[in-house]
Amino acid sequence: MEHTYQYAWVIPFLPLPVIMSIGFGLFLIPTATKNLRRIWAFPSVLLLNIAMVFSVYLSIQQINGSFIYQYLWSWTINNDFSLEFGYLVDPLTSIMLILITTIGILVLIYSDDYMSHDEGYLRFFVYISFFNTSMLGLVTSSNLIQIYFFWELVGMCSYLLIGFWFTRPLAASACQKAFVTNRVGDFGLLLGILGFFWITGSLEFRDLFKIANNWIPNSGINSLLITLCAFLLFLGAVAKSAQFPLHVWLPDAMEGPTPISALIHAATMVAAGVFLLARLFPLFISLPLIMSFISLVGTITLFLGATLALAQIDIKRSLAYSTMSQLGYMMLALGIGSYQAALFHLITHAYSKALLFLGSGSIIHSMEPLVGYSPDKSQNMVLMGGLRKYVPITRTTFLWGTLSLCGIPPLACFWSKDEILSNSWLYSPIFGIIASFTAGLTAFYMFRVYLLTFDGYLRVHFQNYSSTKESSFYSISLWGKRIPKEVNRDFVLSGSNSGVSFFSQNTSRIHGDTRNRIGSFSTYFGAKNTSVYPHETGNTMLFPLLILFLFTLFIGSIGIHFDNGVMELTILSKWLTPSINFFQQSLNSSINSYEFFTNAISSVSLAIFGLFIAYIFYGSAYSFFQNLDLINSLVKGNPKKTFLDQVKKRIYSWSYNRGYIDIFYTRIFILGIRGLTELMQFLDKGVIDGITNGVGLAGFCIGEEIKYVGGGRISSYLFFFLCYVSIFLFLFLS
Repeated sequence: MEHTYQYAWVIPFLPLPVIMSIGFGLFLIPTATKNLRRIWAFPSVLLLNIAMVFSVYLSIQQINGSFIYQYLWSWTINNDFSLEFGYLVDPLTSIMLILITTIGILVLIYSDDYMSHDEGYLRFFVYISFFNTSMLGLVTSSNLIQIYFFWELVGMCSYLLIGFWFTRPLAASACQKAFVTNRVGDFGLLLGILGFFWITGSLEFRDLFKIANNWIPNSGINSLLITLCAFLLFLGAVAKSAQFPLHVWLPDAMEGPTPISALIHAATMVAAGVFLLARLFPLFISLPLIMSFISLVGTITLFLGATLALAQIDIKRSLAYSTMSQLGYMMLALGIGSYQAALFHLITHAYSKALLFLGSGSIIHSMEPLVGYSPDKSQNMVLMGGLRKYVPITRTTFLWGTLSLCGIPPLACFWSKDEILSNSWLYSPIFGIIASFTAGLTAFYMFRVYLLTFDGYLRVHFQNYSSTKESSFYSISLWGKRIPKEVNRDFVLSGSNSGVSFFSQNTSRIHGDTRNRIGSFSTYFGAKNTSVYPHETGNTMLFPLLILFLFTLFIGSIGIHFDNGVMELTILSKWLTPSINFFQQSLNSSINSYEFFTNAISSVSLAIFGLFIAYIFYGSAYSFFQNLDLINSLVKGNPKKTFLDQVKKRIYSWSYNRGYIDIFYTRIFILGIRGLTELMQFLDKGVIDGITNGVGLAGFCIGEEIKYVGGGRISSYLFFFLCYVSIFLFLFLS
């Protein structure tokens, strides 16, 4: 068995031959490489499959023997300092390897069809293969400096993939925003690594954990410095896993291709922060103050992400805020000491969210023949609706992924999220209340996405039919009953970040022949020519959806087992434990089955209630056509604004404007720093350069005057003599 572990270092480097081959091909035979570009998908998938098989084999060995293997090479040796590189294979590494390789394979298969018509097809596969290498290297790293090396490579790949369509201004801006925001966290991570090296003299996990086990009784170590260094390490995880307040990059990162959203921003890269905390869990758990801070940040993030997802109209951005919220659940679980529940939710959420993102990509593909290739239109849920009859397979898989994320049993996320909710109530009733309420919000906004996308009628045909603002009567509110003030053809076509409030009580103008127009639309919908309608994607894109659908159905069973009335997270409690386990976890992983079902009833009830409220607002019972009488009544006059209307308007404004956090950052940091630089420029040019230039100018003027004194002309001497005498007499007489 040890002989097998010796070759585990090969896993991160398996995707590299594809990168090198494409690079050499483009350099030596560019025409042939580009013409045969589709064949490069096969070796990419094949090599990652080999990595997956190897990872599964290592995991089986881990489960059977709980064997931890570490291999190191000396990189630099200088006196007492030794820098070593190597790899560590333990339960945490094994499960992350399986997660990265399985989702990576499915995304590569999906991308072959999704990116087939893109000019950057080869560049995409180079980036994504290099990302897989970086992520696999990150999770197998044996020390902090090696983690930081691959951490930065992952960030670089994220920058390249988010800005893959760099000719789009929004994509170029999004990748820069992600890069700058992550640099804040990465700088903190680097300072934390250097701080712990200064304290411990080592970068190895084992040495760090041994010292962490003894520094509490050791009065010679400054506890404040240790806490500060641990906070800096956590700052790196905050940025990478999109935690408040460094979460602002994640929604904008949706400007990249949809497969990237599924791979990086749902399953792997954003999970790197959670992985880092899990890897350093024995270190953090010895610092109660940092653990409390982690749980607080996680709680704020999970609630904030859920509230910001309530009114988004971009399908991928809604899923991005959902990812942010679910990562908050994982951080909360780690902060309260529920290590296994956090990693269990990391696994279940990764497969469910990858399914949803790839499903959204299938939806976007189906919408592009109708609205064009603009992301503002193809990703805009305002233009969707009624897709259930056009894309039935995508609709089914998307529904099951939605229900899983909502916490409906027996789907994957139910088991892990319910465990986190139970532990949150045990740790703090306040955290339990917030986490439970957010679970209800999750069900609401996720089912809202499903209903706006698949329920009702295909609303994009409204804007195709209407040719003038006067005839445009498309004014359905995303909140169901109210008609926005200026939601007209301009809004529908732009898809919009115009800041239009869906809570406005004013109505747009509706043509008097509305009922006849509805009859025309009915005829239009019933036309036999369906070439312009959305259609199901190809088998290459549907295959990953079906596999992820199976994962979503059954992945939760890996951690659940009932034995004599006691529910255990079997694999996670008996195998997935911190690799250097010096500390006991603060929360037990086994609970009574009665207690489990009691907690499950409450959490499932909240989820069902959220689904019900979402259906009331967005279901077919309140679709546009069935509310025609309400719309006509609103045209006749503005209804009185009630307290509920004001509350909905404020909630919508908060959510649609991203909690005003981006505006705050723009005004405080961007405009503030710009104003500070302008002030410094004024001080530099106006004051410092002004003094220097003023002294020179004064010397020049004095020299110009003095040169006339010694010019050798008698007339000049007499003139100055008379001037001096006149001044002397004036002063003497006065």
